[in-house]
Amino acid sequence: MGHGGERRRLRAYDGELGEAVARAQEGDEAAFAVAYRIVQPGLLGYVRGIVGDDAEDVTSDAWLEIARDLGRFTGDGAGFRGWTATIARHRALDHLRRQRVRPRATALEQDVLDLPAQHSTHEQALESLSTVRALELVQGLPRDQAEAVLLRVVVGLDSPAAARVLGKRPGAVRTATHRGLKRLAREWGVES
Repeated sequence: MGHGGERRRLRAYDGELGEAVARAQEGDEAAFAVAYRIVQPGLLGYVRGIVGDDAEDVTSDAWLEIARDLGRFTGDGAGFRGWTATIARHRALDHLRRQRVRPRATALEQDVLDLPAQHSTHEQALESLSTVRALELVQGLPRDQAEAVLLRVVVGLDSPAAARVLGKRPGAVRTATHRGLKRLAREWGVES
């Protein structure tokens, strides 16, 4: 299954990431560049899902804060991924407040009543989530679902880590992820 392979790849990266972060905290600029290279694609995708076209600027601001506060970080590679997502989320929400953009209203979802779709539907949705079109569709989800899907799939956090970033319970994040993926699968016409 592709999703399991992605998770294994992320775990391998997290080992490399943890080592790079530790060296960066000792002042190794090349190691900071390695950490940036590993984390930036997922972080940018996450921020793009919140702020759209301003994602590059917002993510740059987040990296300035990450670099400034790096000495205060404690944890492993997966922890660093969550820590950077939290900082990026704060920058993104500040940006939206400055733009006076109201968060998307969460419409009462019909699919709350639906039975869970079979897993293959979600797998197929996940496989395609790296595309620009997918990010556009994710932006159409209610905010809680969009952030849960982006943190789980694009940033690669597990439910407890995503819950910490969002300040929610892991069960709420799992539910939001499930509903978001289900809705994306429907948008893509994946369900038969």
